[in-house]
Amino acid sequence: MKIVLIGAGSAMFTVGVVSDLIKAGLATELALVDIDPSALETAQKLTAKMIQARNAPIQLHASTDRRQVLKGAEVVITTIGVGGRRAWEQDVYIPRKYGISMPVGDTAGPGGTSRALRMIPAMVEIARDVLDLAPDSLFFNYANPMAPVCTAVHKATGAPMVGLCIGTWETVHYLAEALEVDQDDLACNVGGINHLTWISEVYHQGQDAMPKLKEHARRAVGEAQRAVEQAAKGDAAIPHCGSPFESSFDHPFSWQCLLWFDAFPAPLDRHVTEFFPQFFRDGRYYGKTLGVDEFSFEGTIQVGDQVYAEMRADALSPDPLTEAYFGRHGGEQEQVVDIIRAILNNQQKVYYANLPNTGQVSNLPRGVVIETPAVTDCRGIHAVQQKPLPGAAAGALASRFAWVETVVEAALEGSRDKFIQALILDGAVGSLDAVVKLADELMVAHKVYLPSFR
Repeated sequence: MKIVLIGAGSAMFTVGVVSDLIKAGLATELALVDIDPSALETAQKLTAKMIQARNAPIQLHASTDRRQVLKGAEVVITTIGVGGRRAWEQDVYIPRKYGISMPVGDTAGPGGTSRALRMIPAMVEIARDVLDLAPDSLFFNYANPMAPVCTAVHKATGAPMVGLCIGTWETVHYLAEALEVDQDDLACNVGGINHLTWISEVYHQGQDAMPKLKEHARRAVGEAQRAVEQAAKGDAAIPHCGSPFESSFDHPFSWQCLLWFDAFPAPLDRHVTEFFPQFFRDGRYYGKTLGVDEFSFEGTIQVGDQVYAEMRADALSPDPLTEAYFGRHGGEQEQVVDIIRAILNNQQKVYYANLPNTGQVSNLPRGVVIETPAVTDCRGIHAVQQKPLPGAAAGALASRFAWVETVVEAALEGSRDKFIQALILDGAVGSLDAVVKLADELMVAHKVYLPSFR
C-alpha cells in the first residue's frame, strides 16, 4: 500500500501516523512531502529512525515536490498549514488590535477567514495533482478550516476529498464521562459543520440520556457563574488551568448551548465560542479572556514550537529514539490508520467525516460540507443518515454555510470585496470601518501567500 502524506513537516502528526502503521504491521510505501526542506528533513529522519528501530515493513521516500511521489498512491493525506505557525500568529494577533480575542483562530472568526484565503488555493492545486496522478486514491484532509477547504476542493475540482477530525469523537467521549458510562454504549444523532457539530440525541442502551445531560448542564453553567460572582466579591479566585487546550471550567458555554439549542456542540468551548462572537466581545469568557488566560493562544504556539524543536533535535541526534515515539499518540491523526485498515478489510465501522450533504441531514442545505457519522466498507467511507437537527441548532449553522461559500469564492477569485463580505458574515468585527481596515491589514501581512490578490 502506498501512502502519501502531504504536509509531513507537521512532525507530531507524522510521528503519530508512523507509530500506528508500525503497530498495525502494514507493509507500506510511505512518501513524505513538505515544501519546507528543513521540516521535511525532521520528519524524514524521525520516520527513518522509527522504521529502523522496529524493523518495520515500510519503504520510505521524501520529496519537496508532491508530483514526484503521487503516482500510484492508494491513500493521500493532507495536513498542510500554509505559512506555518508564524502566519497563524498573524491571524490571531492582528484581530486582537481590533478587540477580537480568539483561542484558536484556524476555523472561524477573522483568523479562520484569513487562513482560508491561504489554504484554499494550495489545497485546490494539491487536489488537481491527486486527480491527475492518483485518481483512485482515498483522499483524506485534516487541514483547517475544514469546511471551506473541502468545499473549495469539491467545487473547483470534484476530487472526492473526505475531511477527518477527531473533535466530535472526543466530545462523545466527554459526554460518556459526564454520564459515567462507556462511550461504546452510546448512540447519538450528529450533524453540523466542523468545529460546530451538534449532538442532538444521546441514548444509552436504548434509554434517552438527554435529561441527565441537561441536569449536568444546569450544574456546569451554575458553577461557572458562581465562580465568577465569588471572584467579583473577592471571596475566591477564578480557577486557573495550566494547559492551553483545556478549560478552567467544565466547558460552561457548550453546556449552555445544550439548554438553548436542545443539542450539544462539539468540540467544546475552545472552538465553539468562536462561532458565537456576539457573546464574547473583547474575548470576555466567565471572568477570563479567550486566547489569553483561557485557552491561551500563546501557550498553543509555545507548545507547538517546543515540541517541534525537541523532535528536530531527536531527528538530528545520533542517539536512538525514546520509547515515547512508539506509543499510542493522541491527536488528529489517531484514527486514520484504523480507517484505512477498515476500508482495506471491508469492515463496517463508524467514524465522523466531513462530506457534502446529499440528504444525510435533511434540514441542512444540500451540497454543503457537513460533519456526520460515516461508515467504512471496501468502497471507502460514506455518510450515515441522521435525523433532522432541532430548528435553532440548524439555524445557528445557516449563516455559517453562507460564510463558507463567500470565503471560498474570495479565495478562488482573489476578491478583496468577498473577503470583506466573509468577515461581515462571520460577525466578529464590530464596525464596517474596522472590517475594511482589518481585511487590508491581514492581506498585507500575508501577501506572500496570496498571489491571486492584487
